[in-house]
This record gives sequence, C-alpha cells and structure tokens, in this order.
Amino acid sequence: MQQILERSDRAVPWDPDTVGLPEAPSDSALARINDVAFYANARNEVSTLASVCADLLHLHSPGEENEHRCRGCRLPWPCSTFGEIARLIS
Repeated sequence: MQQILERSDRAVPWDPDTVGLPEAPSDSALARINDVAFYANARNEVSTLASVCADLLHLHSPGEENEHRCRGCRLPWPCSTFGEIARLIS
C-alpha cells in the first residue's frame, strides 16, 4: 500500500491534452465524457483507497511487544480483518 501511495504522490495529474484517450468502443459523446471523468479521478481515488487500506492494516496490527492480539479488535493476531485485507491486496 505504501508503494501505491508513493507512486500516486509522484504521478502527474492526468489531463486529456497530455496523455490522450485510449480508443473507445463507442462513438457516444456521453461515453467519452465518462471516460475522461474516470481517468481524471482515478489517481486521487486510487490514492484514497490505498490510504484507507494502509490505515486499516495499521489499526489491525499486533498490539504491544509480545502481545499476540490485534490492536484494533483485540482478537488473536492475525485477526480475520487483517487476513482478509492481506488476501485481497496480495
């Protein structure tokens, strides 16, 4: 997650004039507008999602030294939340 956040921070904001649009399966103006909106917002949305995932992983990390319980939910660590997030992002 940290690598995604770092790459997002370094990325140049998307602009149709600098990057261009991929070939569209449709000539519909509405479809093209939706494509532009998707690409323009993707950088920020990916960064936000990565930040949320990183926060959740931090919250559901092991507690204090030699404590084998989740800091967030107090279940034995690794808790099911940590396991599921790790599975989904791997």
